[in-house]
Amino acid sequence: MRRLRTFLWLWLPPLLWMGVLFAASATPSRDIPSFGLVDFLVKKGGHMLGYAALALLFRRALGGDTKRALFSWLLAVLYAVTDEFHQSFVPGRHPSPLDALAFDGGGAALALWIRARWFPGRKRS
Repeated sequence: MRRLRTFLWLWLPPLLWMGVLFAASATPSRDIPSFGLVDFLVKKGGHMLGYAALALLFRRALGGDTKRALFSWLLAVLYAVTDEFHQSFVPGRHPSPLDALAFDGGGAALALWIRARWFPGRKRS
C-alpha cells in the first residue's frame, strides 16, 4: 500500500497536468480568444509555461541525476509531439512541429536548466 501511495504522490501530478494540456489542445480554434497585438507572445508563452511545468513534474517524479533530467525533457517533448498530433483532429487546429520542438521543448529545457542551475541540491533518491 505504501508503494502505491508513493507512486501516486509522484506520478499523479504529471498525469493530471497532461490531462490539462490535452483539454487545452482540444479547444476548437473558434473558442480560443485573441489577444490582439500580443497574441503570439501569450500563446507561445503558454506553450512554454505548460511544458515547463510538465518537465518539472516529470523531473520530480523521476528524481535523480542529469540523465533523468534529460529523460524528463524527452518525455515532455514526446508528449508535446503526441499533443500536436491530437490537435490535427480538433476543428480549426493544426499540428505544428515548431510548437512541439521549439516552444514546448524550449520551455521544458529552460525550466530544467533553471532548476539545475539554481536548485542543484534538490534530488530524490
